[in-house]
Amino acid sequence: MTARLAHARLGVGPGADEHALRAAFREAAKRNHPDRPGGDPAAFREIMDAYRFLKAARPEPLDHAPVPAAPLPRKAELEIPPEVAVLGGLALVEVADGRRLRVALPPGMRPGDQVRAGGESFAVVVRGDGAIVRGDDLWITARVDPAILTDGGRVAVATPRGERTVWVSRKAGARALVRLPGEGLPPREDHRQGDLFVRLAAGSARAESPARTLLRQFAAAWAA
Repeated sequence: MTARLAHARLGVGPGADEHALRAAFREAAKRNHPDRPGGDPAAFREIMDAYRFLKAARPEPLDHAPVPAAPLPRKAELEIPPEVAVLGGLALVEVADGRRLRVALPPGMRPGDQVRAGGESFAVVVRGDGAIVRGDDLWITARVDPAILTDGGRVAVATPRGERTVWVSRKAGARALVRLPGEGLPPREDHRQGDLFVRLAAGSARAESPARTLLRQFAAAWAA
């Protein structure tokens, strides 16, 4: 059975609606019903098949228009590097209408702080390669000569506030961790002055640490 043959059997065109299709079926079925004089059983079966075919091919009417899926809520975040969290500075934020606005941030921004721009509120996210913020404290990684981890000594560490010469005791070298009090996020509102924790990783003394890389990128962005 094809659509063309089914329409021909019922005597309706392809554009017939549900009402016209049902009326044509009833008339053709009554005319060819085997129990009526002159009825044709073979024609009656073809009419039944044609009606079933066209009913199956016709989409069921909807009780109501489909409801479009609700758009996902906009996740309004302002991502800044740890250096901006420590020193403050300018950051770009994109508002809902597509505009990119420049906002000035004070020193001491913490993750979750709210920033207003373009009539919207943005939650601060502090994220950087090799440097993270934990509460009020800043954690970075510095690559040092492997001998420092066993014998101790002085190392140059790039921090958001500039390069620092840090004394590494043997105990700190064994732990591969140095704490610099007061070198983390500055105090702001209800937050205390944070500390800077430097993880010591064995590596080439010439290798550029992630903290130094971040500092260099921040300086270049600030100058722009």
